[in-house]
Amino acid sequence: MKTRILLITQWFDPEPTFKGIAFARELVNKGFDVEVLTGFPNYPGGNVYPGYKIRLLQRELIDGVHITRLPLYPDHGKSSIKRVLNYASFAASVLIYGLFLARRANVIYAYHPPLTVGVSASLIKLIRRMPLVYDIQDMWPDTLRATGMISNEKILSFVSLVCNLVYKCTDKIVVLSPGFKSCLMNRGVPESKIDVIYNWADEISLTSPEGRLAPQFPGKQFFRVLFAGNMGKAQALDVILEAAVKLKAQSSNVCFVLQGGGIEAGRLKESALKMQLDNVVFVPPVPMSEVGVSLEAADALLVHLRDDPLFAITIPSKIQAYMAVGKPVLMAVNGDAAKLVEEAKCGIIAKSDDASDIARAAAELSNLSKSELDKMGFNGRNFYETHLSLKVGVSRFAEIFRIIARS
Repeated sequence: MKTRILLITQWFDPEPTFKGIAFARELVNKGFDVEVLTGFPNYPGGNVYPGYKIRLLQRELIDGVHITRLPLYPDHGKSSIKRVLNYASFAASVLIYGLFLARRANVIYAYHPPLTVGVSASLIKLIRRMPLVYDIQDMWPDTLRATGMISNEKILSFVSLVCNLVYKCTDKIVVLSPGFKSCLMNRGVPESKIDVIYNWADEISLTSPEGRLAPQFPGKQFFRVLFAGNMGKAQALDVILEAAVKLKAQSSNVCFVLQGGGIEAGRLKESALKMQLDNVVFVPPVPMSEVGVSLEAADALLVHLRDDPLFAITIPSKIQAYMAVGKPVLMAVNGDAAKLVEEAKCGIIAKSDDASDIARAAAELSNLSKSELDKMGFNGRNFYETHLSLKVGVSRFAEIFRIIARS
């Protein structure tokens, strides 16, 4: 008899997500019966995707994965009230469906964030007596504080209390980095209850990218260091402009390519223009299916987050993508992310928020021979296949699910 998984996640394909259809499909391929509880796709724009209309229930079957879409209030704006409505409405739908309509599962898998999903999953577990595996991708309330989403300490303390209650209710917690594990242990979660499973990349999109290289992309006369992704407060990319100033003064051939969107993108473009930085190029965002074209064209790939204790225990998802395409990495994030690149021997480390050190690392990469750069890229790809790939990660989850289901 197949082990049945009730997979609860607010975000699922066609929305961008870490644990979407690729994860569910691989579980089906490993012999699991999977039902996904999710919302109607509206992330990141907050508008329901074309072809979908919010209703009480919609069922889909994709590659053997049973998908049940539940109603929610669609939003992803800056309004805290609307964001709460978005989270709470989906959590309420999950709770009602999970208690009264869902087939009994051997294991509940719940994806965090948001915390509201964990609350609903915990109540379903307690009432229907089904074991719960909780996958933590964001450390709350730390992230809420660090990103400025919530600054009220009373609210943050309440969120922390709810998190601890959910942790106690779970049978197993999966985290994305050793730092997350240490953080939970410091909060009283037993070590035996926590497993580290690294995230994987969107392998299909990266290995078979669509589209063409943007016309703005610099030519081969430059050493192209590419940052691809969201340009927000956490990425703190002003320091990259400062590093570009230093490299320009050195007559370096390094050119930073910033591809993507985000709340800081417009301001960064204006700053680069005022600073007359001809060694910084902005490229418009493209769908994930086309990002691989830019990654392949670059000479090195940049990761940067501002210097913050939370980010020292975070492993940004772009690291896996960068390793998967086999390119050298300029790692400007302190902590676990830097340790991962050091272990893989796939790049050069720079201090976060340090323009001089980032400029030094970029120049050092540009002075390496092609064979040395290729060796770094090979090391990253090999490390990804051995430790971080979809195949490796799903096998780890499958082992956990089978053990929990038998216990």
